[in-house]
Amino acid sequence: MKIDPMPRGAPRHVAIIMDGNGRWAHQRSLPRSAGHRQGVEAVRRAVRAAIEFEISYLTLYSFSAENWSRPPEEVSYLLTLLRRFIRQDVAELHAANVRILVIGERDGLADDIVQMIDECENLTAGNTGLALIVAFNYGSRQEIVRAARLVATEVAAGRLAPDSIGPEHLTAALYLPDIPDPDLLIRTSGEQRLSNFLLWQLAYTEFVFVEEHWPDFNREIFARAIGAFHQRERRFGGITAQAL
Repeated sequence: MKIDPMPRGAPRHVAIIMDGNGRWAHQRSLPRSAGHRQGVEAVRRAVRAAIEFEISYLTLYSFSAENWSRPPEEVSYLLTLLRRFIRQDVAELHAANVRILVIGERDGLADDIVQMIDECENLTAGNTGLALIVAFNYGSRQEIVRAARLVATEVAAGRLAPDSIGPEHLTAALYLPDIPDPDLLIRTSGEQRLSNFLLWQLAYTEFVFVEEHWPDFNREIFARAIGAFHQRERRFGGITAQAL
């Protein structure tokens, strides 16, 4: 029997830190590559669930700016998985009316990866269903520094006075200023930290940490996290009605 896990509707924007591929593989005496491969399957399950739950925006932390420090053979394999995912899955996502957006630095990436990213964004640009936002070669501090530089350029050009700078100016200089901030952040594998992910955008986001490693992530775990989200009272810095 299908149970609706969201009696009050799904959160509009869910962000996920996909953690635990290596630990999943280690527990099974498998190479880390096996964990990353199963992690791609979990991405597919998460996207299908997000569509079913009628979530508008799903942001996945796929590859951080710090991940380049991993062993070269692991980085190479992760890039191979990215290429394979784009070649195999983008057509299906396009058919499902999914719009793909990629955030992160593209300078220094291999030309074929940049071309693939551009192509999948252009192909799906007109889609009106789920917006799948992939954070690749992404770091939130880097994004904020980039935004600050853009604002500083406006000040230097005389188009913006320093004492008039507000949060809205920095927000407008981020990668996707028109995307609403996440309502819910899910992190797998029991870790409870942000790891340089969406630091500006997560100011009032609800956090749910689950023990399961990312390769085991499925519809049921997703639904459970959304259920936990619905138990929260979001005050956005205000007070509850009961406290008045």
